[in-house]
Amino acid sequence: MPLVEDLIKQGYLRTPKIIKAFRSIDRSDFVLPEDLEYANENTPLSIGCEQTISQPLTVAFMLELLAPRAGDKIFDVGSGSGWTVALLADIVGKKGEVWGIERILDLVDFGKLNLKKYDFTNKGIASIRKGDGYKGLPEFAPFDKIIIAASGSKIPFALKDQLKIGGRLVMPIGDQYQSQDIVAIAKNTATDFSAARYPGFIFVPLIKET
Repeated sequence: MPLVEDLIKQGYLRTPKIIKAFRSIDRSDFVLPEDLEYANENTPLSIGCEQTISQPLTVAFMLELLAPRAGDKIFDVGSGSGWTVALLADIVGKKGEVWGIERILDLVDFGKLNLKKYDFTNKGIASIRKGDGYKGLPEFAPFDKIIIAASGSKIPFALKDQLKIGGRLVMPIGDQYQSQDIVAIAKNTATDFSAARYPGFIFVPLIKET
């Protein structure tokens, strides 16, 4: 797949399990029919409802920062098309779990339909549900890793609280529709976090349900 090879050459894909997932999970299974010819181009694409499936470069960059491993329990906030859920499910394997949450019902249905093209749901590895990403999924916490594919001014407290000690969280932080930083945090203790910032990205906003 030329796109994957380009991401490897450019240094965005480095970890063997993440590379395998990008090769195994076809992005064309997660885009709208009218965008099939663009599915394997390095560009974001609309999935309707003013939302997008992220640029492959950005997804690769975030997954490398997240460092998912086999057996991890991972929470994907803003699951959209379901592509990242499927990538993570391929990585965590049969002993892992991936929980996706999406606030827009049409996209919940779209993501579930796309995920059925693989066998992760039947095997109990991955699922997508409707909900408020700001609140997280306390009933399934704590999580080894949390990834948020929408920007905010800060990381919601509930998500930091639902992260395991020793876990990692990756989220874009910054002003809406302006250049934002992808922030990777590590939870050292219940109250101590370390962070690294990577500038130069733009994401749709994480919207809190009222």
